[in-house]
Amino acid sequence: MEKQEIRTFGRRHGKKLSARQQTLIDELLPTLKPTHGDILEIGFGAGEHVRDLARTNPDKIIIGAEPFMNGVASLLSAITNEQTNRVLDEYRGIRIWADDVRDFLRKTRSKFEQIWVLHPDPWPKARHEKRRLLSAEFLNTLSKYLTPDGEIIIGTDHWEYFDWICEQIKSTDLTATIPDMEIIQTRYQHKNKAGTDAPKYLILKN
Repeated sequence: MEKQEIRTFGRRHGKKLSARQQTLIDELLPTLKPTHGDILEIGFGAGEHVRDLARTNPDKIIIGAEPFMNGVASLLSAITNEQTNRVLDEYRGIRIWADDVRDFLRKTRSKFEQIWVLHPDPWPKARHEKRRLLSAEFLNTLSKYLTPDGEIIIGTDHWEYFDWICEQIKSTDLTATIPDMEIIQTRYQHKNKAGTDAPKYLILKN
């Protein structure tokens, strides 16, 4: 019997979307479906960091993957003109995959310079541990989509999850480093969604 894949992501819909947000979902989102890209962010929340990446990398295609439609709607609202619903020039490099990123990876031939996974759901209850996204299996999958000098940048403010990820990395061929905060704040555009004093980061390379 074929092994059933754990669907890591939770709910896909939250509060009702505004009329404008629904229009953007129906009409704009299909035009932003990615086929290839240079930088990937997995689970972008409301999309603040995706927008930062687009502004600081204007010559790159930035792909944001997020199955939660309220987050997708928030990003679409932020990157468009409120009157015309057209994408603002500074965000023309953004593409959106509004579903499980693994489905996109099966379709693309892209190799990414950076793959960001910031503050994924830690699934803290023991019975839910198998739902954690950053398993050794998934990290091995991501490693296949890196350019020769590409990096996977992981951030979490959940310490037990951080230690768990470190254990998972031991079952991969990836090399991990723990950057200091100065590097994160200058080179990688610090993001701390939970507002804690000291989120922890990992940078993984093949």
